[in-house]
Formats: sequence, structure tokens, C-alpha cells
Amino acid sequence: MPRKLPRVSPLEMRKDLLIAESELNRVQLMDEWDAATEWHRTLSAGARTVGSLASAAALVVSGLRAFRRKRDARNSTGTAWSEPFIKGAGFISSLWEVFRSRGCDQKNKQHEQER
Repeated sequence: MPRKLPRVSPLEMRKDLLIAESELNRVQLMDEWDAATEWHRTLSAGARTVGSLASAAALVVSGLRAFRRKRDARNSTGTAWSEPFIKGAGFISSLWEVFRSRGCDQKNKQHEQER
């Protein structure tokens, strides 16, 4: 005896298809969001690394500058041509430290709020 399949209305079939499409779109959006956040994490980790290296280099240069300043005071020579660059590196380093510490504070607050 042949079995009769239940008849599905066109509206019900359309509804089921829209639900399935919505679920596929949701999964695709989550994949894209994960890829974007991973890219952001990689970029910010690289920026932190570069910033740390720049900060360390600025500290070394400022130490060398202080050492040279003592030596130049004995020799009474004029200012070096590299001094503006050294001052700029020190300034950028201090700005980097301020902004990096603010970013870390904000991240810590976000993590505490999520818990």
C-alpha cells in the first residue's frame, strides 16, 4: 500500500527555507567576526611589540644622550645634529607609554565587567 506524504503548504516551506538561510547567515557572520577579531589581535600584538622595542630604544638613546652630555660638558662642544631626533624619540616613547597604559586599563575594566 503506497504511503501518502503529508502535504506542506508553500508558506510553511518558505518559512522553513528562510529559517535555514538565516542559520547559515548567522554561522557565516560568526566566522567572519572571528576572522576580523583574530586579525585585530594580531595587529595589536605587533603594535605592542613595535612599541615596546621603540620604548626600549628610546630609553637606551636617552641614557646614551645623558652620558654624552656629561662628556660634552667637559669638552664644551656644541649640540649634536642628532639631538632633535633623540628628543623626538623620547617624546614619542613617553606618549606611547601613556596611551598603552590607558589601553591596558580599559582592557582590564572590560574583562572585569565580563566576569
